[in-house]
Amino acid sequence: MTLDPIDQFSINNFFTIGTIGGQTIAFTNSSAYMLLTVAVICLLAVRGFKKQELVPGRFQSAAELSFVFVASMIRSTAGEDGMKFFPLVYSIFTFILVANVISIIPYTFSVTSHIIVTAAFALLVFFTVLIYGFYKNGLKFFRIFVPSGIPIYILPLIVVIEIISFLSRPLSHSVRLFANMLAGHITLKVFAGFVVLLGTSLGTIGWLAGIVPLAMTVALTALELLVAFLQAYVFAVLTCIYLNDAIHGGH
Repeated sequence: MTLDPIDQFSINNFFTIGTIGGQTIAFTNSSAYMLLTVAVICLLAVRGFKKQELVPGRFQSAAELSFVFVASMIRSTAGEDGMKFFPLVYSIFTFILVANVISIIPYTFSVTSHIIVTAAFALLVFFTVLIYGFYKNGLKFFRIFVPSGIPIYILPLIVVIEIISFLSRPLSHSVRLFANMLAGHITLKVFAGFVVLLGTSLGTIGWLAGIVPLAMTVALTALELLVAFLQAYVFAVLTCIYLNDAIHGGH
């Protein structure tokens, strides 16, 4: 067991698929865990909706609860018109949630601790808002940069701030998820490393002293489960808020 807390984020190639423009395209451990995440989601969905029962079982209850939860989130932030984006929001929420939970299992890999993955989701949301906003509202979409009720003498400053805020959304959207998951996994590895280090260097006394960091590791693991859900929820809520600008940007 390596004590380097950063080693757990290493990308390892399993096999090479080909090359494009001199760049090697490989199937990596990150790719494998993303496929595993999708497989788990599909398995749970099939199990939950394979047989609709009047009195739902555990899997059906979990599946229906997740649908109702995401639908309520969309309606409360983007209105009834936002339900057309339910497949997008639900897919993002479930992927991030399942990937986060899988990554808490020891010796697994954290997909969402890599900025390239979270940035891909953030850019997907950003360009969806941009394209649909102009498609639905035309040039009226620019009204999102001009808040109502602003005095004319500070309006130019507010417009500049709004534009900068809008363009920085992919950065804040992606870094929030990436940084929280990265920090959580590093903290878990550090405390777990204390247990091993004390035990191997001080023998019996070290293993006894390792009870404290071991307890902290267990407590942090429970906290990481909560963070796994909260980060998926926050990412999905922000997605709904941004989609609301596209849906009602001309009003």
